Amino acid sequence: MVHGQGVIAVLIGEFAQRTGLSQDTVRFYVRKGLLSPRSGARGGRNPYQIFSERDVSTALMIRFAQSLGMPLKEIADIASELLSDGLSAEREVEIIDTQVARLEQKAADLARLLGYLHAKRDWMMRGKPGDEPRFSADGLCLAPIATRTCETG
Repeated sequence: MVHGQGVIAVLIGEFAQRTGLSQDTVRFYVRKGLLSPRSGARGGRNPYQIFSERDVSTALMIRFAQSLGMPLKEIADIASELLSDGLSAEREVEIIDTQVARLEQKAADLARLLGYLHAKRDWMMRGKPGDEPRFSADGLCLAPIATRTCETG
C-alpha cells in the first residue's frame, strides 16, 4: 500500500477487502463508471489500481444504497448527477423521500409476512385446529382455504 495526499495505491484485492466487496464487483463498478481509480505502476501482469479515500467512501455508499433496495442503475444515475452538476437540496430531498417510501413499503411487507408466520406457528402449536392460516398477496388470510377468498382490511 502506498499513501499520499488521500490516495491509497492498492491492488484490487486489498481495496475489495477494505470495502467488503468481491474483486469481481469492484471490477464491475469500475466498468460501469461508479468507481474511477487511476492506473499506476505495473504490479506483475496487471497495473495497480490507485483508489482514493473517496473511492472507498463511494464503494461503501453503493453497498449501503443497494442494501436499502436501491437499484444499481438508480445509484449510477445519481452518482453521475452528483459528479456532473451536483445535487440541489430539492433533489436530495426527492431521493431521500423515494428511499423512505421504498423502505416503508418493505417494512409493511415484512410486517405482513411476520404476522403470517406468527399465526402459522401459533396454529401449529395449538395442534392445527380449524383452518390453516395462509398468506395472500394482501397479507394474512384466516378464511378457509376452500373459499379462496380473503377479507382485506
